[in-house]
Amino acid sequence: MRTPGTYIKGLGVFLPRTVSTAEAVAQGLYPAQEIELHELAGAAVAGPTPAPEMALWAAQDAYERSGHRPHDTDLLLYADSWHQGPDGWQPQYYLQRHLVGGDVLALEVRQGCNGMFGALELAAGHLAGLGTSRDGERPPTALLVASDNFGTPMMDRWRMGPGYVTGDAASAVLLTREPGFAELLAAGSLTVAEAEGMHRGAEPLFPPGPTVGRPLDFTARNAEFKQHSAATGQGTAALVQVQVSTLAVVERTLEEAGIELADVTRVAYMNYSREIVEQRCMAALGLPLEKSTWDFGRTVGHLGASDQIVSLDHLLSTGGLGPGDHLLMLGVGPGVTLSAAVVRILQPAPWCG
Repeated sequence: MRTPGTYIKGLGVFLPRTVSTAEAVAQGLYPAQEIELHELAGAAVAGPTPAPEMALWAAQDAYERSGHRPHDTDLLLYADSWHQGPDGWQPQYYLQRHLVGGDVLALEVRQGCNGMFGALELAAGHLAGLGTSRDGERPPTALLVASDNFGTPMMDRWRMGPGYVTGDAASAVLLTREPGFAELLAAGSLTVAEAEGMHRGAEPLFPPGPTVGRPLDFTARNAEFKQHSAATGQGTAALVQVQVSTLAVVERTLEEAGIELADVTRVAYMNYSREIVEQRCMAALGLPLEKSTWDFGRTVGHLGASDQIVSLDHLLSTGGLGPGDHLLMLGVGPGVTLSAAVVRILQPAPWCG
């Protein structure tokens, strides 16, 4: 999806303290052999801080950095991949009450770890359709947030999935039709429907797991998927298609952005282990690991839908991206959904000057 004239006005991040994998090993939470195998250094842990509170803080950070007024927001999209609060309640309205007000279309985006990519596509299209803000006096603006706190009884952050540990964080993006420090050039997704069972495994659809206290274990589900599909070979075919589709969505998004792979300065992928980032992403693209954000991501863990935005913020604040540079953001989510987006840096971020 081409997104001409769509700009990033502000970014906000809430990243709690990190717990090292060495600490987790000492506490009996993480297998010692996993450190050498995956080279992960730690995970951000928010303790009892609610995810909506973290989302609010990240959003406030984005507004403060940009100088934009919260009540001048025309769309609110809240992406999450884990429980946010009481069942039957939705977190986006918490931000309406405490930040942007009620005269804003507010929606929850449930796309798992790729939620922020879905939000980028939805917001870019919505802003282009609006033309002007609700008051007709300025370009329209959207607030996109992602937030998760995985520290709950049904989640073991240190053993949830193969090759990663989960960290808690919130991120926020102010997307606007008014020129900002960066431009969103393109964003898009593909789904490998044949791999739908990879994140479901043999678990029944009813009653839903959380209603009966069933823990989330993607490692076990992935193993069940492979075992179930081994006889037919469908599992192998699906995994191959995931890799093919990853390259396809990157190629398509780069073409829509009007750049080539050689123009990509850095790549923000999922905060996974070194072997996953290197083999499934960077080597597949023909790029060195040094162009990825793995060295940072390994210290904070997989942050749900916030990986790429937190990495973008980190690159800006540390000088890893500057005017004229391009960031390729690439994600994988249940579905299996593969998403990509290209951001061009136009000028130094206002808060980094």
